[in-house]
Parts: sequence; C-alpha cells; structure tokens
Amino acid sequence: MNSSIRFKLFLMMVLEFFIWGAWLPLIFGYLPSLGFTTTEQSWILNAFPIAAIVGMFFSNQFADRHFAAEKFLAFSHFISGVAVLSLAFTRSFWPFFSLMMVHCLLYVPTISITNSIAFANMKDAQKEFGIVRMGGTIGWILAAWPFTFILVDWDKVHAANAHGITGWLGTVLSSGLTGEALQHGTRWTFIVAGIASLLLAAFSLVLPHTPPKKVTAGEDRFAWLESAKLLRHPFVLVLWLVTFIDAFVHNCYFNWTGSFLGSSPENGGVGIPGNWIMPVMSIGQVAEILTMFVLGATLKKLGWRATMVVGILGHAARFAVYAFFPNHPALIILVQVLHGICYAFFFATVYIFVDEYFPKDVRSSAQGLFNAVILGLGSLLANSICPYLMQTVFTHDGVTDFKNLFLVPLVAALLAAIALALFFRPPPKRQPEPAAAAAMAA
Repeated sequence: MNSSIRFKLFLMMVLEFFIWGAWLPLIFGYLPSLGFTTTEQSWILNAFPIAAIVGMFFSNQFADRHFAAEKFLAFSHFISGVAVLSLAFTRSFWPFFSLMMVHCLLYVPTISITNSIAFANMKDAQKEFGIVRMGGTIGWILAAWPFTFILVDWDKVHAANAHGITGWLGTVLSSGLTGEALQHGTRWTFIVAGIASLLLAAFSLVLPHTPPKKVTAGEDRFAWLESAKLLRHPFVLVLWLVTFIDAFVHNCYFNWTGSFLGSSPENGGVGIPGNWIMPVMSIGQVAEILTMFVLGATLKKLGWRATMVVGILGHAARFAVYAFFPNHPALIILVQVLHGICYAFFFATVYIFVDEYFPKDVRSSAQGLFNAVILGLGSLLANSICPYLMQTVFTHDGVTDFKNLFLVPLVAALLAAIALALFFRPPPKRQPEPAAAAAMAA
C-alpha cells in the first residue's frame, strides 16, 4: 500500500471517529437541560445501540454487497451529518429523537464500511491495519480539543482584559463555562460533529474505489443466525455474559463521567471547568494507544483469562477512585489513563481471542456475536437505566450521591472479574501472538 492511500485511509479513520467523539461525552448532561424525562433521555441515548444491532446486519448482509463502499460512505455521512447538525437547533423530544435515530442508523454502518475500505486496499492487513485504525483513536482525541475554545465564558475573558497573547490564552483556558451556560453551550458539539461528517462525505469521494463484495458459493447469506449457536459452548456463554456486564460498566463511565467532572464540589462533583471536561476524558484514548503497544506481550505472558480480568478490574479501580476520592481532582484526572487498560485488555482482547481461537468458518459469526453485545446490548442496558439512577435514585435536592452511584458499576465489575476468573475455561489452544495486538484499536 503506497503512502498516499495509507494517508487517505488514516484520515478517513480520523474523521470517522472524530464525529462520534465530538457529541458523545457531553450529551448525557445536555439532554436533562432540554427538559426531557429520564425515559425520553434513554430513548435518545439508545438510538446508537439500536442502530449498532441493526447496522450489524445491514452493513454485513446488505450495504457492502450492493454499493461501492466509498459511495455508501459519502451518502451516509451527508445525510447523517445534516441530521446531527440539526440536533443543535432542536429542543422538542420527537424531532430530537427522530434526528438522532437517522444519524445513528446511517452512521453506525460506516464503522464497518470504513474497515472494509481499509482492508480492501491493504496488501498486509495484519501489518498495516493497526496503523490505519489508530487514526480513529487519534480522531476521538482531537474531537475534544476544539471545545477548550468553544465552551468558554467569553464575558469573563473580556472582563479580565488580559494583556498579551500569553495572558489572553491563559484567561481563555481558565474560563470554562459551568452550570446552565455549559449545558446550553453543549449544542456546539452537534455543530462540530455535523461539520466533520459533511467533510468526510466530501472526502469519501476521493477514497480508493472499493466495489461491492460478491457473495461466494456456499456462503451463508444470514451468517449472523449461526452466531447464537456458539452460546452452546460453556466458555463462549461465560465470556459473552461477562462481556455484556463489562459493556454495561464501560457505558456507565460515559453516562456519568462528564456530569461528575463538571459538577461543583458542593454538588458532589469534581468542579472541572466545562471546556476541559472532554480533554480530560480524552486522556483515556491517549493511554489506549500506548496500551495497545504492550497488549501482545501481555497476552503472551498472562494468557487470555488473566489479561481480560485485569481489563475488567481497571473499571473497578477507576470507579473506586471516583467514589472514595472525589475531592482529589489530580487523582481523578490521572485515573483516566485506566481507560487504555479497560479497553485494550478486555474488549480488544476479546476480539483477538475470537480471531485467534475460532475456526475461520465460524469466525465472522463469533465476531458478530460479541459486536452485538459490546456496541449494542451492553450500551442499551446502560442507557436505559443510567439516567434514571443518576437523576432520580441518587439525586436529591439537586445534589447527587456520586459515591453510592459509582458503587453500582464498581460491584458489577468485581462480580464480572470473579465470574471470568472462576468459570472461563476454554479448551487448550495455541498461545496468542504479539502481532495480533495490532489488529484492533479503538
């Protein structure tokens, strides 16, 4: 693969995940400000996991078999970009929910389509895909930084009348929005995501041509129907159930962290300025890149089960710090690095385990089985109950009991780690190779 194509594929991944990373972290605190009930919030948040479940079938069984991938990407990002851009100007539930559903139904399949475009234009996927896919993680990180200048209290900046570029910049970076002003300003996340989506729609037209896939003789047109049969194997069932719990815990982090970081200490939070919430959360993605470099060696030394247990315990450790040390902002910021361990050591390891362990004829079914729970069912559960837990069960008189709130995912993570350690017993198989770690990053 020449450097020009590699750069195009890398930039494609940057924009693909920039879109998602722009609107996701702050939407959980934005929806209550629009006056939506917890049930309405859950419906909006669940547009993505519902689309992930639908998209798994649509992208694998229809889209990439009937359309040139780059043209499908252009069309999807144009329509989904207009939809997410419109969210910034929408205040009523049904229009908001409808636009979010349109965005997600068209965006989610593009995650698989971008992978298809990348793989179709690589000579050595195992060697080249990790580098290209890392663009997605970088895109998520980059999505956080425009908001250090967007979510700013400009009245405070003007009143300070700072002298010189250094003084002005310092004032801007330390004058983040808070409270209702931050919630109102969060609509800019949809504007930024929409612009990025429209840019990717245009950029897709210069990507390498990737024609529709042909259905080969004997290929199951509905391979996803076969995936459920894999649950007959006890070790697959245990791993699938633990993955479901860990996906729930993982999405509790996204549901609650932004509000926790932005809430004042008087209301039980950390008190981080609004323009720094997304950059702080992006530390996890930086750590993820670094963790992926040691994942292969870790797998070879610890094996599948121990590596995944460490990944789950990373969630437990992070929520323990949230619950018991909320008055230590530096520690809260530092603990974000555990995201790399949480994601790479569990989710990426699950993907690699499936790729390494299962025979080629059932590998796609197995990946689909775990994709459905990681991107769909786990998120669906979290988005259905997290708004209710935070805003109704653990919030009284405007003050949230974050300590007991965070004990919910902490206990869930501990139980999942124990279950995996005791009951995950796959039959003997070859040891994982370090090179396999390059196959997956997020």
